Amino acid sequence: MDTGTLQGIGTVLAFAAFLGICWWAYGKDRKKDFDEAARLVLDDEPAAKKTAIGKSDKPAAAANTPNTTGSGEQLK
Repeated sequence: MDTGTLQGIGTVLAFAAFLGICWWAYGKDRKKDFDEAARLVLDDEPAAKKTAIGKSDKPAAAANTPNTTGSGEQLK
């Protein structure tokens, strides 16, 4: 076998794999699974927090904590 024949066989195998993946992905059996997976992000999303303009989302204690390293040094 020469190089051209091996390349042709490789091309045919790659195309067959591509068709197989397309058949699997767009098959009727997979539609329900993909629709369910698409809704997961929207279903599990917590309710949006509504805060007033200018207010921080951090608790007051965390907002007033100085920036220090573990050794107690003040960060600049």
